[in-house]
Amino acid sequence: MLKDIRIEKVSPSQAKELQAIGKQTFLESFASYNKKEDMERYLEDSFNIKKVLNDLRNPKSESYFALFDQKIIGYLKLNFGAAQTELCDQNGVEIERIYLLKQFQGKKIGQNLLKKTSEIAKQRKAEFIWLGVWEENLRAIQFYENNGFVQFDKHVFYLGDDKQIDIMMKIKM
Repeated sequence: MLKDIRIEKVSPSQAKELQAIGKQTFLESFASYNKKEDMERYLEDSFNIKKVLNDLRNPKSESYFALFDQKIIGYLKLNFGAAQTELCDQNGVEIERIYLLKQFQGKKIGQNLLKKTSEIAKQRKAEFIWLGVWEENLRAIQFYENNGFVQFDKHVFYLGDDKQIDIMMKIKM
């Protein structure tokens, strides 16, 4: 476990940094499992600077950097109300993205990001936190299960042209 991990809210002036860590962590996590064309298309659609800026300016979304030694090592993206990708439930908080650089995985930093999510959910008086996780990402599924999340549904997620299945999980507050 690393000490001195800071979690700081991302501002629109940090859009390029968020774009960079978003692309890097997604590539590290999934490039070896997917076709190059599908990855490139997804990264362009999801992490182009205009979309990143729009997300950062949306009052119903918040992003947070995980920092260690002044370096961005991961991030968290939360959605509330109508900004949620699926449920759009006023009583829920969605974790849309929670990613760490590969070298920092398994060091309890994800726990810090989940703790931050819980704090925000409590401040917003949310009844539950939910997320979607690729059914092939067994390590992430285990992480969420170990933290009390349970499966409640599935949905389709497109990575480029590749139709994938996400397991939807949630935890009550």
